[in-house]
Amino acid sequence: MRSASNASEPAPPTRPRPGGRTARIRTQVLDAVTAELAEHGYDALSMDAVAARAGVHRATVYRRWQDVGGLLADLFDAASGQEWHPRDTGSLRGDLAALNHEIQDSFTAEPSLAMALIAASFRSEEAARALRRLWDDRYTQSEVIVERAIRRGELASGVDARALLIAATAPIYHHLVLLRSPRDPHLPDLAATSATLAAGAGAFTR
Repeated sequence: MRSASNASEPAPPTRPRPGGRTARIRTQVLDAVTAELAEHGYDALSMDAVAARAGVHRATVYRRWQDVGGLLADLFDAASGQEWHPRDTGSLRGDLAALNHEIQDSFTAEPSLAMALIAASFRSEEAARALRRLWDDRYTQSEVIVERAIRRGELASGVDARALLIAATAPIYHHLVLLRSPRDPHLPDLAATSATLAAGAGAFTR
């Protein structure tokens, strides 16, 4: 039973409900970023254009996201919150090839958020941090590919999973990001085959 003194005390403030106006504004702005990228590309992406398209005051956009890199970083953070697991094809080579095809698809999509984030990372520290989080998160989640291969007996224990995954995926990034070459439908499978053969020969054993 509460005392009289306690009864006169104000009730504790209620916690804000999740969502609401803040969540609605974020959704409007991130939808506008996606639309602007699709229509005009990264080079034309601007804070003012996003604010106008979203119907949000430009001061709000600048205060919350600071720059284009901040917008792209938040867009990627929102996307990374969606559950994702590497495909299980039943073999190491098949799993690596499936991963490579997903990477190639993401870099050749129109618009490619991955390409936009890479471009922004050279101009925005926030985008650079988001890119590092993206790489680390994807490689960590993909380590299950190597764990499955060990359980199947395709690989001996003691394989450096991160080193193997980097070797398998690096040709895709090199081809698309550094050389800016057109999509090669055969490269994901070839890179997966090379990495699988190297792993079987003990190249990535610690």
